[in-house]
Amino acid sequence: MTKLLQINVDANNGSNGSIVRDIGTMALARGWKSYIAYGRKQIPCDSELIRIGNDFDVRLHGVWTRLFDIHGLGSRHTTKKFIRRIEKIRPDIVHLHNIHGYFINYKILFEYLIKNKIPVVWTFHDCWPFTGHCGHFVSYDCYKWKNGCENCPGVHGYPSSLLIDRSKQNYELKRKLFTAIDVLHVTTVSNWSKSLVKESYFSRYPVYVIYDSIDTESFIFTESGLRQQYNLEGKCILLSAAANWSNSKGWDDYIKLSGILPKDCVIMLVGVTKEQEKSLPPNIIAVPRQEGKKKLAEYYSMADILLNLSYMETFGMTTAEAMACGTPGISYNRTACPELISPETGIVVEAGNMEQILSAIETIRKNGKAFYSKACRKRVLDNFDFKKVNKAFFDIYEQILKDKQ
Repeated sequence: MTKLLQINVDANNGSNGSIVRDIGTMALARGWKSYIAYGRKQIPCDSELIRIGNDFDVRLHGVWTRLFDIHGLGSRHTTKKFIRRIEKIRPDIVHLHNIHGYFINYKILFEYLIKNKIPVVWTFHDCWPFTGHCGHFVSYDCYKWKNGCENCPGVHGYPSSLLIDRSKQNYELKRKLFTAIDVLHVTTVSNWSKSLVKESYFSRYPVYVIYDSIDTESFIFTESGLRQQYNLEGKCILLSAAANWSNSKGWDDYIKLSGILPKDCVIMLVGVTKEQEKSLPPNIIAVPRQEGKKKLAEYYSMADILLNLSYMETFGMTTAEAMACGTPGISYNRTACPELISPETGIVVEAGNMEQILSAIETIRKNGKAFYSKACRKRVLDNFDFKKVNKAFFDIYEQILKDKQ
């Protein structure tokens, strides 16, 4: 029986965790054994879940990172314990996702994978695998990772180091370990991400674009009483959502835009903390983080436009989820966002250009949401449906298994 082991910071929690869960479900449907190892949050699912470490270890790993910039090099004891579990499982394939997040020691993990010649599929959900520090380099406008990181401008950003900059040493260690895998297949969640990987030290490995998958059975137009609840009848609702709001997600731009919007337009931001809410103007409605796809689908469906003013996205999950609910989008022409929106499903504008945003809003309002809805849904079904997208991983798995024979 084929055994698949996936490793991710979360299991069945958040967008990446849901993707990991869906891959595991497909593996079980094929008669495989499916294991998901995680370090932080989990929601029970059909795959066998394996916790790496505990909350105390995560906090300790975070402390070491902040003091010495050794993110991914803590958790030694818990990773060794996890390795003993891998030895019992004896997986045919290990599929890595996000292995940063203060829960695993990548040096110990990769030394084991290299020694035992275990085939690896690695999905890059961000840029951390090929930088000396950061998960996203765009906000720092830093391209040192192409040749070798040092003097990191993002050393105080996630994963934050308060005192020391080890970006040069981290980069060299990652390059040495990550490129020593005998069989490695890299997948990225956009063509933009793929182009970056091809300029990194992973360039000699096969790289496939497999977009993030959308649960189109959950994300579908959903009636609700939210407009009445928020007293927004007759208003044009510009919605955006984020797990963690920051300037890189466009926080300042939403506030700037709110000052020049027509009076019958309101911005609604989902995922806002109580502290962040205090700094918002009256025409921005703060909504706390929503748990559950069905509830999110209600918000996406209520909105007239999904407004994505993020400056860095390896994919743009909220845009695709909203489109699955029939809501057109406006996004910046930065990173991977333009790959999601077609002329039939929304408008791409110059990053930070408020006049273009206002013009795009006016155009979509003039055409009407219904003008875009069918095309939005079709684009997601054709390109991002979780059943079609995740099948691509199994094409890679099958090729690996065939090559092993």
